[in-house]
Amino acid sequence: MAQFIKIYNEKPNEAAIKKVVDVLKNGGLIIYPTDTVYGVGCDITNTKALEKVAKLKGIKLEKANLSFICYDLSHISDYVKQIDTSTFKLLKRAFPGPYTFILPGGNDLPKVFKNKKTVGIRIPDNTIIREIVKELGNPIISTSIHDDDDIIEYATDPELIFEKWQNKVDLIIDGGYGDNIPSTIIDLSQGEPEIVREGKGSLDIL
Repeated sequence: MAQFIKIYNEKPNEAAIKKVVDVLKNGGLIIYPTDTVYGVGCDITNTKALEKVAKLKGIKLEKANLSFICYDLSHISDYVKQIDTSTFKLLKRAFPGPYTFILPGGNDLPKVFKNKKTVGIRIPDNTIIREIVKELGNPIISTSIHDDDDIIEYATDPELIFEKWQNKVDLIIDGGYGDNIPSTIIDLSQGEPEIVREGKGSLDIL
């Protein structure tokens, strides 16, 4: 059964953050809050953990479109091709915030993603998950647990999430009620911004 840990977004407890990072370093799966819906993730450098996430989603890892959650923009350059000034300015305006940007994949992607031409990048406006990523030292893979067939509350109430997922992941963070609107996805891989999904983030940043 998964550990269930309460962490406050205003001032995340350092010991609790370290406990979550230990689970990630040992190949565990976590469910965590963001500035949109709750997500499930793992360390991007752990192939076995990545395979577990893909299995949860019922897809092959090579075909999975998973986002990377980064701490800040300095993390991004390791995983995407060099971006121009206007793209950088757009990312700076948007992050941290409820956006996923699709960017051309760089050369330093983990081996399992080597054939991916693009990657989704997230820097949520949520202190809990950003502190976890900072402590871990590299991004975590992210996919939302929001499921269109589910009652909406499943994706927003941490206790209901725990009831449903306690035997599928290793640790679940109670970071308070989540949102039920996903991030806005903007594809920047072809140069001009293309809206893939309009979600919580305003399009005024474009």
